[in-house]
Amino acid sequence: MKNVFFTALMLLVALGYSQKNNGKVFNEHPGIDAVNNMLEAFFEGDADKVASYLADDFKSYNGTGINKDAKGNSKEQFLDRVNFWKENLSYVSFKPTKGAYPDAIEYKDGGIWVQTWNHLKAMHNKTGVKIDMPTHRLFKLNDDSKIETMINYYNERVFWEIGQSFGDRKNGTIYNHHDNINTVRKMMNAFENMDLETAYSFFEEDARFNSLEMPDGETMSLEEVKERNSKIMEEFEITSIDVVGYPDYLEYDMRDARAVQSWWKFRMTRKADGKKIILPALYIHDFDEEGKIIRSSSYISTKVLEAK
Repeated sequence: MKNVFFTALMLLVALGYSQKNNGKVFNEHPGIDAVNNMLEAFFEGDADKVASYLADDFKSYNGTGINKDAKGNSKEQFLDRVNFWKENLSYVSFKPTKGAYPDAIEYKDGGIWVQTWNHLKAMHNKTGVKIDMPTHRLFKLNDDSKIETMINYYNERVFWEIGQSFGDRKNGTIYNHHDNINTVRKMMNAFENMDLETAYSFFEEDARFNSLEMPDGETMSLEEVKERNSKIMEEFEITSIDVVGYPDYLEYDMRDARAVQSWWKFRMTRKADGKKIILPALYIHDFDEEGKIIRSSSYISTKVLEAK
């Protein structure tokens, strides 16, 4: 019993030493007001008002940067960004992230930090690139309640896209004749002639399928597609599957992707009443390096099949 009591006592002592108060956290604070007012002026394009909240030695940093020698941006450079946003962005919205609010932390050593969570929306005027992302910022205030440090955390990819969109850039080659196009044609002809074994042979066994009418992100397996198609064929006779225009094969440089996009008209007869139906369809078939279809995306409205 003595040993148990001693162990419990030491545990309480350890817990007591492991928790130390290093300051106070506020959800209402003059520092929060200063940060909010500065950000509001920033997105209104009022550089003079922004400057009034910044210390002369102000520096802003990219919190996700990997440059160990980064010196940060000066007050003058930051104020230039105010004008950039005003002149180059439309539909700007900068609001607190739902359920979040700023915090001000007063540390015992006298340092004051404000942290914010916001959601930014805008459109870049020249490129049309949409900005829609969460942002997190840390601000350090000096003894005069001026902002001397700002650290930004956000998705840099969207700004990379803006930069890339200023010039024309190629992303691969488009073919109007290619063996992958031939594969799609042969597959469609096999379906028209009810040679299902051949038609499905052009797909990888683990191929995935999605359609316009499926929930976003949901896919079907090859076996599920076979079952679905079997039910359709019980109710309809395929008279003809005719290509519209010509298929394109796109061989992308980015991600080494390969896709055939093709347009078709399914001419069908409903067995129940002999109704003739034309079903328009757009397909995008993704291929692997061996020429097998690994993904099929169909853009078809099956409401057409219910025509009176």
